[in-house]
Amino acid sequence: MTDSKAHTKPLVATPPVDDSKLGPSEMVALALAVIWIVAIVAQLILSTESVLTGPLSMLMLLLVVFLPLALLWGIISTARTIRALHEEASRLQVAVDAMRHAYIVGQQGVGVTQPSVEKKLDEIVAAQRKTESALAMFSSRRDTTLTVPSADRKAALTMPIKMASDEEPFLALGTPAEELRAPLTVADFVRAVHFPESAEDKAGFRALRLALEDRKTSRLIRAAQDVLTLLSQEGIYMDDLKPERCRPEVWRRFASGERGREIAPLGGIRDRSSLALSAARMREDPVFRDAAHHFLRSFDKTFAEFEKNATDAELADLAETRTARAFMLLGRVTGTFD
Repeated sequence: MTDSKAHTKPLVATPPVDDSKLGPSEMVALALAVIWIVAIVAQLILSTESVLTGPLSMLMLLLVVFLPLALLWGIISTARTIRALHEEASRLQVAVDAMRHAYIVGQQGVGVTQPSVEKKLDEIVAAQRKTESALAMFSSRRDTTLTVPSADRKAALTMPIKMASDEEPFLALGTPAEELRAPLTVADFVRAVHFPESAEDKAGFRALRLALEDRKTSRLIRAAQDVLTLLSQEGIYMDDLKPERCRPEVWRRFASGERGREIAPLGGIRDRSSLALSAARMREDPVFRDAAHHFLRSFDKTFAEFEKNATDAELADLAETRTARAFMLLGRVTGTFD
């Protein structure tokens, strides 16, 4: 335990102001006062005529005698105050210099350990980035029920037709590596693009892991994560946006390639603050602008495949996800629905 009576050593030991000492200006003023008093007394003694002839002459005599004395006393008091202020300013300057010196010495001591601290921080940031990129890519176990596709597990995206001439690596048994993985289902796709609700959302992280293992879906997931992070820096969160519902046939027209006013109902985000902040960031930040355009292209391409296998109800579920809301917001900002 530390000694509770220990005290911090003062920076500078400064003597208190000695108010009893007289400065040069004070001594001069005091000497003038003494000379004035002596002169008045001598005048009264040597005068042969009485000067006290009435109340008015008495008042004038008092003013003549005491007014200069009062002025001299004011001069003395002002001089003492000024001298005290000068001494106090000198002590404060010494204390400030000592504090500045201690601060510089402390900063130099911190600077010695700065590189090691920065190195540790860089290692932590690198580890965090690796953890985020590996999130949902690896798991302690794999769902064995997903290794073989079944009739009731509809794929989210259309499967490309494999041609015998396609050049791709084969395993020793002659089976392509991607065919060993079950296709991503519609339900998992919708849950993945909505992102997990919380750290306890095991189903959401499972769907996200499966989506990141899918080459096509992973591009959309990463593009959506980038724009959601950038939008959050402006205080824009998809959970706060309440888009207007749109009929599934409008979504299908968008998937078929229609653009402009024909699909304007898709831009269901009407929050003026979010639209204004996003538009300003789009104009001023080239990184945000590139991320937004990349996300819109990825959403356009992936949704065109998703729509072919999705029912109207599944399209409605997709429209409620965070990724779809980001598409509605950025689509309005970039003029996709104009």
